Amino acid sequence: MLAASDLAPSCEVSWFSALCDDDYEFLGVPDVALRSSWDHCRNIVLGAEKGGFDRVLLPSGYSLGLDTIAFAGGMAPMLRRLKLLAAIRCGEVWAPQQARQIATLDQMSEGRLDINIISSDLPGETLESAPRYRRTLEYMNILRSLLNGNSVDVDGEFYKFSVAAPRLQGYGGRSPLFYFGGLSEAARDTAAAAADVYLMWPDTLDQVQNVVGDMRARAARYGRTLKFGYRVHVIVRDTEIEARAAASRLVSRLDASTGKSIRNRSLDAATAGVLRQGELRDHADSDGYVEDNLWTGIGRARSGCGAALVGTPDQILAKLRTYQDLGMEAFILSGYPHQSECDLFARHVLPHLNHAPLSRFD
Repeated sequence: MLAASDLAPSCEVSWFSALCDDDYEFLGVPDVALRSSWDHCRNIVLGAEKGGFDRVLLPSGYSLGLDTIAFAGGMAPMLRRLKLLAAIRCGEVWAPQQARQIATLDQMSEGRLDINIISSDLPGETLESAPRYRRTLEYMNILRSLLNGNSVDVDGEFYKFSVAAPRLQGYGGRSPLFYFGGLSEAARDTAAAAADVYLMWPDTLDQVQNVVGDMRARAARYGRTLKFGYRVHVIVRDTEIEARAAASRLVSRLDASTGKSIRNRSLDAATAGVLRQGELRDHADSDGYVEDNLWTGIGRARSGCGAALVGTPDQILAKLRTYQDLGMEAFILSGYPHQSECDLFARHVLPHLNHAPLSRFD
């Protein structure tokens, strides 16, 4: 095993709870036992806390699985240490009401809540990227002001209203951190202007380095700095042969039409980030690897994060540390099935990472 964790820089390590019917033994083959339910998704979260993860991402979808905010409210009193990263889609809830929901959850979790901002079309609409991100930026600024305990008087392109400072703010009077991702020009500028943590989906090392450099420069133009996070799946086994075999097994029952249907069912199926995941698959070798230990087969049946780190504990640890060298301070991981892969990573890799959650109070 590689060097002791206390010799490496600290990073946040999070797991994922499959609220959106995204849990499989074989990708594309539904399994009643793995369908999103209160019991199943709760057990994933409790397993992540027991395993020692810092945080868990609660994703958001419209027609699939469980409601994110309701689920977070049910989980908050059950947790003693684990932080929640709850995804919201800007515009589906009136901003002052969304702020009140978030503030309530933040109090329930005693400050162990942050928000994954998603800029997507709403059901029944199609808005071009640039105006959609302008709307998202207005929404983010409103939320942050209210969660910091400030009144809002906005006369924007999309929102026009005045509300007094709320009685209930974020825990400790501070807004939760905003995690945010997107590769388009409009997305990058929105993140530079208003995000706390810029999230990336899997990519080649040179492209990760390029995006980090670009985002640092954009944030500096706004007089800001960003932290960086990396969202990726993992498949860790004792040997590389076993890990690659597990990856192959995962897609062994997937047919092309089913995969395409799964990829296209998301409202975000045509974003720049999703298109980039497709490009990675196109440039991968015959086994789906686009560079050492980065396997793109996951994206054959997933519209978003579409690649996995595949290898031994040493190989996975080395890859994560390479990402840290490029600027990553947070990792959001997942695997299939989520409970068993969570346990494998927690036992074989997590103890060797020097990890701690990011905090709004730093």
